[in-house]
Amino acid sequence: MPVVRTEQEMPSVDTLINEVIQKTGGQIGMILTHVGVVRASSRNGTPVRGVRIRVNEDKLNEILAQARAQEGIFAVKAFVREGELKVGDKVMVLLVAGDFRENVFRTLRETLDQIKAQVTTKEEIPEG
Repeated sequence: MPVVRTEQEMPSVDTLINEVIQKTGGQIGMILTHVGVVRASSRNGTPVRGVRIRVNEDKLNEILAQARAQEGIFAVKAFVREGELKVGDKVMVLLVAGDFRENVFRTLRETLDQIKAQVTTKEEIPEG
């Protein structure tokens, strides 16, 4: 369930890390995580009280499958919130686990960039 609608559905990073370590049987040498959080301002500094996020789940699943097929990658997990979120809410949790840091860093960055560009649509909710 990579698309979640409530904060309670968002798994903890510790839980994901422990699951991946147990399932990969000693193959991994690095795990990286990204946790996106709603800021109180837009990129240009305008105050906001939240965001509305829409998620293309089919495209998300396609990107995750491509990431999992990368050299040296043993696990990729992503959970993205959809709906109206307030400042401080988690938007996304992304985890990439693999053999060596070069493979893990590259895959996390590429996957995150693709999700932001192709999967999510964000509308800022102005303060006030």
